[in-house]
Amino acid sequence: MASFKGRQFTGEVILWAVRWYLMFPISYRDLELILADRGVEVDHTTIFRWIQAYAADLEKRLRPYLRPCDGSWRVDETYIKLKGRWTYLYRAVDSRGQTIDFLLSARRDAAAAKRFFRKALGQPHTVNPRTITVDKNAAYPKAVADMKDAGELWWRTLLRRCKYLNNILEQDHRRIKRLTGPGLGFGSFRTARRTLAGYEAMAMMRKGQVRRVGGRDMKAQASFIAWLFDVAA
Repeated sequence: MASFKGRQFTGEVILWAVRWYLMFPISYRDLELILADRGVEVDHTTIFRWIQAYAADLEKRLRPYLRPCDGSWRVDETYIKLKGRWTYLYRAVDSRGQTIDFLLSARRDAAAAKRFFRKALGQPHTVNPRTITVDKNAAYPKAVADMKDAGELWWRTLLRRCKYLNNILEQDHRRIKRLTGPGLGFGSFRTARRTLAGYEAMAMMRKGQVRRVGGRDMKAQASFIAWLFDVAA
């Protein structure tokens, strides 16, 4: 787990910048100006390093405090630009729109789908799904059948290929697109994975998925994140 030891700025300032970047569609240079307006002189490259150091760490620390998702999964992929090329971001939400999990992949095939399902099933707030709703991607039936045969997925899980039921996830994809827009893509898989983990972590908070933290209560969210990192809010 990352800490603030040796940093030029306090944990409170760093977490403030990290929260704002991960919540709103803003560039590193714009956030540099916002911080300067508040009397904090910091270069945009330093803010980038903060995101790489703490965004994925935030997501890991957040996971144990999430409310359980239900057993109706909606699964789909969206596109993320990486070094000028499109990659695939697998994402899943439940019937209430609560985030289940996500996975960045260079490929869109059965192997990637199985990696995503295994990652989702391993999270503390998920259950073996009753239904999995997907689009017409032919990789999903093979992935689900293989996992049922291996005993990794409940044999009674129903795979539904119904596009309109995934509208709730399509809307959720738009939030990711808004956040990645100002950055004009990512330079590497590592930076993309870490930043996307932070985007998803803050989205889960704002959806009200964290126990005893309101989705619209930004003050409570800031206090909770400070508590996660053992920083005085």
